[in-house]
Amino acid sequence: MTNKMKRFTFCVMFALTALLAGASNGVYNVRDYGAVGDGKTLDHTAINKAIEAAVTDGGGRVVLPAGTYLCGSIRLKSNIELHLTPGATILAAPAKLKAYDESEVFGAPEYQDGGHTYFHNSLIWAEKQSNISITGHGRIDGEGLTKRDTERAGNLQGGSIGTGDKAIALKLCRNVTIRDITIYRGGHFAIIATGCEIGTIDNVTIDTNRDGIDIDCCKYFTVSNTKVNTPNDDAIVLKSSYALKKPVLCEHILITNCIVTGYKLGTFLDGSYVPEKVNWVCGRIKLGTESNGGYRNITIANCTCMWSSGLAFEVVDQGRMENIVVDNISMSHVHHYPIYITTGCRNRGPKERTEVSAARDIYINNVIADDCDSLAGIIVTGMEGHPIRNVSLSNIRIQYRGGGRSVTKPYREQGTNYPEPRWAGPTPAYGLFARHVDGLRLHNVDFELMRPDERPDIVLEDVRTID
Repeated sequence: MTNKMKRFTFCVMFALTALLAGASNGVYNVRDYGAVGDGKTLDHTAINKAIEAAVTDGGGRVVLPAGTYLCGSIRLKSNIELHLTPGATILAAPAKLKAYDESEVFGAPEYQDGGHTYFHNSLIWAEKQSNISITGHGRIDGEGLTKRDTERAGNLQGGSIGTGDKAIALKLCRNVTIRDITIYRGGHFAIIATGCEIGTIDNVTIDTNRDGIDIDCCKYFTVSNTKVNTPNDDAIVLKSSYALKKPVLCEHILITNCIVTGYKLGTFLDGSYVPEKVNWVCGRIKLGTESNGGYRNITIANCTCMWSSGLAFEVVDQGRMENIVVDNISMSHVHHYPIYITTGCRNRGPKERTEVSAARDIYINNVIADDCDSLAGIIVTGMEGHPIRNVSLSNIRIQYRGGGRSVTKPYREQGTNYPEPRWAGPTPAYGLFARHVDGLRLHNVDFELMRPDERPDIVLEDVRTID
């Protein structure tokens, strides 16, 4: 064998060895499967090929090197980590390219909006998959996604062909990790997980035009060390919709060490932090409104809220809300109210259900808030004959803007109304208004006014067992 032939044989063997080593290491570079990353060529087909190759080998890490990958629907599968390296961006394709999967057929009455009903028409989606991850210091830019709820029953299997609705949509998945990524303009929901078990969302940054993170009918989830800027909707929200065609509790959830804000879109990421005009809601950590199953064993701790609406805990669709613990929360420039706890009978579900929305055992401790809207104080309102039970408010200091006028007309009962204080009008008290409550404990609760307010500090109606 000549030296030239030896060198050629060595090169072929080396290449084969490197290829086999790459496969054995479980790393799949999307460029090896045809991805270009120039921001102009549709790359989701190549990324899906890389995912399928990894699945064939039993799983692995699908890597996006630096570049901009124009994409329609990416289908995440079991045992796959989608890894965005620094400098890598997944850019959502515009609807005109018709690059997104058609939304699935729901096949049942829809008691929730389309964003909670359909998942396949998303930028990244997975259904009934296990051990899935989206990681890395890259970015998802949902420029081509819609922030509107475009899906409607009967329209092309329930949705509009070509329209991408959500940045990340997961349904009935298990062992989910989303870590370190940045999401800009996440569409209707930047992240939605429905009916998922055992999940971690950690060190994620979101600057988006609708909801940030929706955790719906899930259990054993942790959201930690995450920053969410949502000037037009909720930041981190737990829900319990009828998307699984039955009432399912959202339970055993921890939200900790997070920051939520309501700055103008994009200004959180670019560092200019421009306060947005006050919308009907912005920022905030919330339970509800979708609450067919309810919420149980929820802890919210060590969070900071800036230019956002306050904490909201709402169960109005025949579910139950119990064992809620809130501790160590700081809020500044609070829109509309600092704390809102309510039950109601909107009953957005099958008419055959007879349950009544219920709430009990809610403990809120160590909260400080400044520059709070004069519209409403802390609100705790149950329903006549069905009081909220056992609410504890301790070590709370709220600074209100004041300037409120005396309220002469009765404050509306929640009833079937959409639970939002803005539409109920000013509360009778500037500091705390409670009605239909059995078991209210106040300890070291302090209210301060920036200017005089004609309303009393506390008004209680049909409140029993007061400590």
